[in-house]
Amino acid sequence: MRRMLYGLVAIGTLAANGAQALPQCQEAADQAAFEMVALKTALMVVATTCDAGDKYNAFVRRYQPNLVDTDHSLSSYFKRHYGARGQQEYDRYATDLANTQSRGGLTQGTDFCARNAALFDEVLALPAVTQLAPYAAGKDLVPAEIGVCPGVAPAKPVVKAAAVRTPAAKRTAQK
Repeated sequence: MRRMLYGLVAIGTLAANGAQALPQCQEAADQAAFEMVALKTALMVVATTCDAGDKYNAFVRRYQPNLVDTDHSLSSYFKRHYGARGQQEYDRYATDLANTQSRGGLTQGTDFCARNAALFDEVLALPAVTQLAPYAAGKDLVPAEIGVCPGVAPAKPVVKAAAVRTPAAKRTAQK
């Protein structure tokens, strides 16, 4: 019975460790690129859903160098991790991201535009273009089911097993 209890505790510990936040990218630049593309995609979804194309165009014009750099960073990331399939995987990720964010918007119903249109006001009011990446990082816009840094195996949790002393081990230790 005691062994069964210890086994259940160990399984619970593994489950708790697996339920942590999204795995983070190994490189800070990769993490920033995924957060930036999530912001850009969220703004695209808001623009399309809420008839805010003019604001989206203003966003793109203001941050075009940042957005081009982000696209190059992600393209390189996917090529590093998927080789010849890099562009295909990048396209799949971008599509999944947009679809997931759109589905999230559907759950908000008629409140979606009222809740999210302010994103444009916030990004367009940033005092410097260099503040866009920290802004994106603070918004937590990458859906959990999409994640960041696909193609990289998340770090496995380290679980220290307690020493189990079998009757034979106890006899050996007593000698």
